[in-house]
Amino acid sequence: MTLVETGTRALLGAVFGPTAEGETSYAGRLLHLLRPDMLVLWDKGFDGNAFLSAVTTTGAQFLGRLRSNRRTPALTRLVDGSYLSVIGTVRVRVIDAQITVTCTDGTVFTGSYRLATTLTDARRFPAAVLVDLYHQRWEHESAYYALRHTIMNGRLLRSGDPIGIEQEMWSLLTLYQALRTVMVDAAESVPGTDPDRCGFTIAFQAARDQVIQAADVVTTTVEPVGLIGRRILSGLLPPRRQRVSTRKVKHRPPATTGDATTTAGPMPAAPSPTSTSPSANPPIHCPHCRPPPGMTDTPPPASAADTES
Repeated sequence: MTLVETGTRALLGAVFGPTAEGETSYAGRLLHLLRPDMLVLWDKGFDGNAFLSAVTTTGAQFLGRLRSNRRTPALTRLVDGSYLSVIGTVRVRVIDAQITVTCTDGTVFTGSYRLATTLTDARRFPAAVLVDLYHQRWEHESAYYALRHTIMNGRLLRSGDPIGIEQEMWSLLTLYQALRTVMVDAAESVPGTDPDRCGFTIAFQAARDQVIQAADVVTTTVEPVGLIGRRILSGLLPPRRQRVSTRKVKHRPPATTGDATTTAGPMPAAPSPTSTSPSANPPIHCPHCRPPPGMTDTPPPASAADTES
C-alpha cells in the first residue's frame, strides 16, 4: 500500500505485509503522512465510515468514490447540483455524475459516478472541476506500472523468505524514488515543463547504463544525476495530446426518500493539476534502518474497480 503524489508520482510512504490484512488497514498506517494542505484521492474500496473519519482527523481534505450501495441523504441542495450530506460523523458534499468517455480508437465508455468530498464550498470547488480532478487518481496506476513493468520487467522477487522479500521491496521502492527525484529535478530545469513529460523508461535505462559503466571502468568519476538528467531532457515526450472525449455531467436529484444509488463506471479523463516537487516530501524509510537526515509510461487499460494494493 502506497501513498503517491499526483503529477510527480513520487512516493510519500509505503507499507506492505501479508494479504490476510485488508487494504483499509494498511492505508491506516499511512495516515500520519497526511497534512492539512493535502487533498487525498481514493477509489471506492476505501469507502468506510471509520476510514473517512480517520482521514478527516488529520486535517487533510479528501475526494473519493462511494460504493454503489452507499445511501447518502440529501440535506442541502447546492447551486451546482451537488448536495450536502453526512457519512458517519463526517459532513461531506456528494456529487453524482454521468461520465461518457470516447477514446481515440472510437471505444466509448459510459457510467455513473458518485463522489464524496470534504470540499463543501460549491462556488469555490464546482462539481464539474472535481469530477475532472478525480481522474488524477490514475497517476497512482502509472506509478505501479513503472514499478511492476519497467523496473521489474515482468520478473518476480527472488527471495524465498519474508526478510529477503522485505529487503527487496525497500530496495525497489528506493530505486523508484531516486529516479523520480532526478526526473523532477530535470523537468524543473526547464521552466514550465510538467514532470509527466519525462519518460520513466528513459530514466531507468540511463541509470542502468551508469551502473554498467561504473562496473566496467576501474577508475572513473561517475555523475549519475547529471547524466540521467541530460538523458531525461533529451527524451522529453511531446506535449500530451488531448483525448477525443466528451464529458457530460448530470446532477440527478435523489429519490423521493432522500436516498440514491449509482452503478460503477469507467474512469473519466481530466487535465493534470499543479503538483509539488517530491524533494519537499520525506523519503521512504525502511523500518529496520536508521532514517536519513532530513513514465510517462502509460499503463494498459484497467477496470474502474481497481485497487491500490
